[in-house]
Amino acid sequence: MKVGKVFMLIGLVVLVLSLAACEVSFSTANIGDAWMSNDEAGKNRTTVFAPDEVFYAQVNLRNAPDDTKLKAVWTAVEAESVEPNYVINETEFVSGSGQVLFNLSNTNPWPAGKYKVDIYLNDKVAETLEFEVR
Repeated sequence: MKVGKVFMLIGLVVLVLSLAACEVSFSTANIGDAWMSNDEAGKNRTTVFAPDEVFYAQVNLRNAPDDTKLKAVWTAVEAESVEPNYVINETEFVSGSGQVLFNLSNTNPWPAGKYKVDIYLNDKVAETLEFEVR
């Protein structure tokens, strides 16, 4: 019985030392809301854009420390004359709580088709916003 307790004690010590050596980071940051709009203020929510419009992705970031990483990856999923799932652009921000604005513009008209923007929160996809150009 004493040998079992010794092994248990050794296991507990190893566990405590292992945890002490690890860096643990928890974040309560989350996306309260995310939407597409055709205006910078985010008042005109839409999922359909004209070929000459700027794409705006609005993100309401909550409970986020000032060093929270956000990234937007813009993709042409299925658009005319563009290879499927073509990554158009990536944009990264470091921000705290509040509204974060991502946008994507083009000097030429956008090809008609389906698009998406993946919003990453601390390196993990948190939201995917799908939209189209008609």
